[in-house]
Amino acid sequence: MNIPPLRRPMVARDPAEQHRVATPLELLFDLCFVAAVGQAAVQLHHGLAEGHFAEYGIGYLMVFFAIWWAWMNFTWFASAYDTDDVAYRALTLLQMAGVLVLAAGVPAAFHDYDFTIVTIGYVVMRVAMVAQWLRAARQHPEGRAAALRYAGGVTVVQIGWILRLALPHPWAEAGFAALVLAELAVPAFAEKRRQTAWHPHHIAERYGLFTIIVLGEVVLAVTAAIQEDVADGGWSAELLEIGFGGLLMIFAMWWIYFKHSAVEQLRDSKRAPLAWGYGHYLVFAAIAAVGAGLEVAIDANAHEAHVSTVAAALTVAIPLIVYLVTTAALHSQMADAGPPVLVLTAVGCALLVAVALLADRLTISGSVLTMGILMALVLVVGLFLQQRRISAR
Repeated sequence: MNIPPLRRPMVARDPAEQHRVATPLELLFDLCFVAAVGQAAVQLHHGLAEGHFAEYGIGYLMVFFAIWWAWMNFTWFASAYDTDDVAYRALTLLQMAGVLVLAAGVPAAFHDYDFTIVTIGYVVMRVAMVAQWLRAARQHPEGRAAALRYAGGVTVVQIGWILRLALPHPWAEAGFAALVLAELAVPAFAEKRRQTAWHPHHIAERYGLFTIIVLGEVVLAVTAAIQEDVADGGWSAELLEIGFGGLLMIFAMWWIYFKHSAVEQLRDSKRAPLAWGYGHYLVFAAIAAVGAGLEVAIDANAHEAHVSTVAAALTVAIPLIVYLVTTAALHSQMADAGPPVLVLTAVGCALLVAVALLADRLTISGSVLTMGILMALVLVVGLFLQQRRISAR
């Protein structure tokens, strides 16, 4: 029976610790966050299907930042200071409660541009992190300076988020951008003299697991959309094409992500951790957006979307392109990747755009199937280039 100790000293864990893997608590934490990701994707789907591309796209990026940044901050903190005692678990529970509050506020953020509930949920999560950092500052003398900077920086920014709720349009948007920059600056400010003792293998695994969970959310969303369409009109060849094309995309995105290991790069490069951590905002957001785009394609196939066939195809192609470009950039410096992956990515992105623009001729189902085949081809060629690079070393 896994009974946590009442209290353990919160000291930095060994960054070279053997068998350092994600804990059951971290997996539960991820599931709560994916609930918020799912809510954001659902609202994005509805907005795109109605043709509200700009406003819903911006709203999606704003909401997703809150989800991703709170998840990322906990993940890196836990890699360095996971004590797994009662106090640690209780504060983690508070963060999970915060993300569920945030998820409840997502519809209002999209429909009424009211970020009150989202902000409350976000601030709850961040205040819990302040408590964790203050505990680390008290019990880990070597890391006290960085922990106090984290606690102070996060606290100041949370006050800013609350004050932002009083700002009218367009100052609220300007305030959001300024606060995003402030949030991103806190880690650089806190760790300018001493880096926290995060574990490279643990970080790589945590990001990989969250990638899988978000891909699972895409599977669930597309399955539900197909089931609803089948209930209304039965199976059709077009629906099967969309389903198979979507499955190829999901499988290719999974394999493309995991065909390179980030552990060595995270361990040996000073710049890699920052790029890896921040770059996953686009990775996670793009994966969830692919699910929303596939749902739009299903709606367009059933003539229920208020957008053109080309526009519906672009809702799938654009997040796929963002995903390919971001993963290529993150992988390009790894020993088994290199510059060829960037050329392959550019060619793949150009072909995805071409297929989307030809959607009127191919039909929406044909476009989705073709894009799925293209993603599979990008994967196959990438695997060939990877093997050739490994053989040449």
